[in-house]
Amino acid sequence: MPKIFVYDAYSNKLITYNLGENDTMPYSYGTTMKVKEFRGSSQSPTLWTTVAAMEAWNLTRRSYGKGIHIGYAFKRIWEGGHGTRSQHYAGVAFDVGQGQGSSARNAIWKAAKNTGAWGYVEPQDMTPTWVHFDRRYGKPACSGTTAGYPTVRRGSVSTYVLILQDALNALGYSTRTLDGKFGANTENALKAYQRAVGLTADGICGCNTWKKITAAVVGIGRTKTVID
Repeated sequence: MPKIFVYDAYSNKLITYNLGENDTMPYSYGTTMKVKEFRGSSQSPTLWTTVAAMEAWNLTRRSYGKGIHIGYAFKRIWEGGHGTRSQHYAGVAFDVGQGQGSSARNAIWKAAKNTGAWGYVEPQDMTPTWVHFDRRYGKPACSGTTAGYPTVRRGSVSTYVLILQDALNALGYSTRTLDGKFGANTENALKAYQRAVGLTADGICGCNTWKKITAAVVGIGRTKTVID
């Protein structure tokens, strides 16, 4: 039975659910997104997303008014399948509409765009056979871009902290838990990683650290030090 973390920005807390594959995703509208649809091809027993992403989905699904095929949503970073700092690893991105035909995809794209709820709806010429939208949050650590992950440090709570913990654990720098809360163990693991790769060991995951760690871990597969 999958464990699902849902980050609520209003309370700055992660809420944990234990649901079956055919259960509805937390906060999603009706039965429009089941756990197995959000999972996609991920083999992970632990998944995560945000309330805001589910609310954006609800608005899009209501606007479109029909079923939307979800091809890809969640992935853990060591599973790969997307870019080094993809929002899929944060559980807030969706690739949908595969096999639904160009007119349906166009209608889905318009519905997503018109909601104004997504942080990014990819231009159709970049995704000719699917529709991509995501509900990223936080200011990117790397300047001059709207992509990437925000800086996280001691006290941070988010799905981006989950990505960081997951990456550190996969690379053998144990955070002792996977809970999305940046505490002393995560800070110590991050400092150890930073020292090992020649970065300033300040225990803060900013632009340079994100670049290094995501490039090192994306798509390497499950290692014996991964924590679920």
